Amino acid sequence: MTAPAPKPQPFVRELLGRSDYRIIGEIVEPNTKVLDLGCGDGELLAWLAANKRVDARGVEISGVKVQRAIARGVSVYQGDIDEGLADYPDRAFDYVILSQTLQETFHPRKVLREMLRVGQRVIVAFPNYGHWRMRLSMLLSGRAPRTKLFPYAWHESPNIHFLTLHDFEDLAALEGLKVERRYFLSGAHKVTVLPNLLAEVAVYLVSASA
Repeated sequence: MTAPAPKPQPFVRELLGRSDYRIIGEIVEPNTKVLDLGCGDGELLAWLAANKRVDARGVEISGVKVQRAIARGVSVYQGDIDEGLADYPDRAFDYVILSQTLQETFHPRKVLREMLRVGQRVIVAFPNYGHWRMRLSMLLSGRAPRTKLFPYAWHESPNIHFLTLHDFEDLAALEGLKVERRYFLSGAHKVTVLPNLLAEVAVYLVSASA
């Protein structure tokens, strides 16, 4: 009897159920200081503390999620990142993470500038509004697109700003940022061709230009 063929392995393994977390986990170096903005219940921070031995801190607007994060053993305080990071001095962290939250902020440029003020490097992950399913959904329905990546009705969505990869690249150029690394993902696969059309999620590592 012939053994069944092994299942093909994904190009990008998941971490805590998310491929962008896996990329972030690879970027962050051991024994560094990390601040995670919009950290939710602290899953990623707890993983980084346990596996990369980082000094992990977080900011989260939901009091319930803050309590869950603290229960995981990570240091998180309740705050609104749109109001700034005045509690932190310049260059206090090696990495500041903003994972799939930039599009939910009211003032993304201000948030990005504050991240670069308090961090040596910034990791930003966001869903790509330019993905072909988004374009096709709007074209065929004539309504605000709803896909697996953006499942909400327009009046219920937490997303305030809808950006594509090109939009973020333009913002990085406008702010004079140095893009050190780019990762484009579609599910568990890295996208190398036509990423603004084919990638569902982008992960950028950026720093302030010298």
